[in-house]
Amino acid sequence: MFDALTIATAVAALALAAWCGYAFAKDQSTKDWHFIGMAVVSLLALAQLVIGIVQLARGESPEQGTVIFVAYLVGAALCVPLAGFMSLTERSKWGSMTVLAGGVVLAVLEVRLYDIWGG
Repeated sequence: MFDALTIATAVAALALAAWCGYAFAKDQSTKDWHFIGMAVVSLLALAQLVIGIVQLARGESPEQGTVIFVAYLVGAALCVPLAGFMSLTERSKWGSMTVLAGGVVLAVLEVRLYDIWGG
């Protein structure tokens, strides 16, 4: 696995979570700039999905199994976009909390992906 991308994705996800946590504390819903942040984090997770699939296609294999690795990759790629969609349906401070939770979940998934690959 590409360790630098895994770390960058986890750090970006935690930064997004902190940013949305600040919005939650200020009693604000998600704004356009939060969605730009979600797009950046989602692009990092999508790049990781592509790189992970390419590595699998080249014959490399994760330590704990290919199926679980791909499942975590897909889950990581969908985590923040789904949280962003849910925040659109909840246009209160709780929408910000939803994105905060999505960012924390993505960071945890990144740690688990690193572990599954054999880090």
